[in-house]
Amino acid sequence: MSIQAILDNARREKRVLLTEVESKQVIEEAGINVVKAKLARSIKEAVAVSKEFGFPVVLKVASPDIVHKSDIGGVKVGLTNATQVSKAYREIMTSVKQKEPKATIHGVSVQPMAKPGVEIIIGMSKDPQFGPVIMFGLGGILVEILKDVSFRIVPLAKRDAREMIRDIKGYPVLEGYRGQPPSDVAALEDMILKVSAFVERTPVIKELDLNPVFAYKDGAIAVDARIVLEADAPK
Repeated sequence: MSIQAILDNARREKRVLLTEVESKQVIEEAGINVVKAKLARSIKEAVAVSKEFGFPVVLKVASPDIVHKSDIGGVKVGLTNATQVSKAYREIMTSVKQKEPKATIHGVSVQPMAKPGVEIIIGMSKDPQFGPVIMFGLGGILVEILKDVSFRIVPLAKRDAREMIRDIKGYPVLEGYRGQPPSDVAALEDMILKVSAFVERTPVIKELDLNPVFAYKDGAIAVDARIVLEADAPK
């Protein structure tokens, strides 16, 4: 499905929050490396998609009404066979229906389990005065605890991407702290520039978060994606 088709579908349903599956499809269409995700509406579909991707896999509740999936038992990781996938699907549905009984549930998103890397966040929000602003920092829970992030106004040039990565206090982690392999900073620069170009040409996007992005010694990949649309976007 094209980016425009996904955005149009959300508008028809009067939604501003894209699902994770939709967000990842949009990110992939924008040329950004992302862990693929497919929607499964039943246990049978979840098992089939898991076998298609190859184990281990991750299951996450797919709902336009739920943002913090982990908090309500909506995420199961490291599933290594069909039996575990079936059990995880049932447990997610039971937990979510108990804790968020009014939420619309589409099923679960199934995705391959990415190998761990240095966790990064790349995000975009709109400043009332300056417009779209890109954020970069150490990701996962670290971004909430350390708040070690840098910002640049869209559009970004290559020099901007290079500088904002080096602006954070945690940059030594990317250089290979205490014997760890250095991260592929060039791949992170490229991802930042692609996010900048994408939001510049897609003004309907109000917020975007790639968190975490796993940085490796030879590349980087977005593991989770969140996109919020403008409520009053033109049709």
